[in-house]
Amino acid sequence: MKSVTVGWFEIPVQDMDRAIGFYEKVFDCKLDKQVMGDFQMAWFPWDESKGGAGGSLVFHRQFYAPSAHAGALIYFSSEDCALELAKVTEAGGTVQIEKRLIAPDIGYMGVFLDSEGNRIAIHSKA
Repeated sequence: MKSVTVGWFEIPVQDMDRAIGFYEKVFDCKLDKQVMGDFQMAWFPWDESKGGAGGSLVFHRQFYAPSAHAGALIYFSSEDCALELAKVTEAGGTVQIEKRLIAPDIGYMGVFLDSEGNRIAIHSKA
C-alpha cells in the first residue's frame, strides 16, 4: 500500500521574534531564523535520520495567518507532554487541554494556543 506522510509543516506567526522565544522556551531548543525574499522562517531542529517531519515558523502578511479554530492541528512528539505544557503559560501561550489519555495503546495528548494564537498539540506515550 502507498504511504502518505507529512513532508514538513509551517506554523504562521505575526511576530517572528516573539514566536521564536515562545517555542524555544516551551521545547527547550534553538530555532534557525532565515529570510527568503518576503518570507521570514525559523526552522525547528530536525534530524532526518530519526524520521518524522521537519518544520518552521513562517511570517508573510499575504499568505499566512495564525488561527485558533481553523486548519490542521499539528502534534509535536514528546517524551511526556506534561513537561512542555507546564512551560506554555510562562512562555506567553494558553493551555487549552491539559495532558489526558487518548487510549492506553496510543498515549497522551494536550493542546495549547501559542504566542501567535495558533492551536498546537503535543503527543507522548507516557
